[in-house]
Amino acid sequence: MDERIADSIRRHLDSEGMLPCAAAFRVAEELGVEPLAVGQTADEMGVRLNRCQLGLFGYGPKAEGRHKVVRPAEKVESGLAQAIQDGLSEGRLPCRTAWDIAEMLGIPKMEVSAAAEALGIRIVRCQLGAF
Repeated sequence: MDERIADSIRRHLDSEGMLPCAAAFRVAEELGVEPLAVGQTADEMGVRLNRCQLGLFGYGPKAEGRHKVVRPAEKVESGLAQAIQDGLSEGRLPCRTAWDIAEMLGIPKMEVSAAAEALGIRIVRCQLGAF
């Protein structure tokens, strides 16, 4: 285990002892490491990730169906739909690509995930390794 990453993770834990997605990305940026290394170190430490920036996990008990907050968008603009379609890999949208689309279009990340939900497209390959 990389102790440098582990120490930074400990400093970024929330009040419940979990590591929010945004904090995990701050750790990666501060240390100049890949987000996956942060996710793997958190896993080795037994630290759970929460508050996915795409709204896909970490918002409540999964057993109660409250783990994700993203809901399908009521309407998906054609430009966003096309960007999602163009970004598919084996019929699924990689997390990194969803982030790139949000940045390219200047929209919130959760708007991309809501559009993907509406289009029936799964987001895969979490950059932190959570899914």
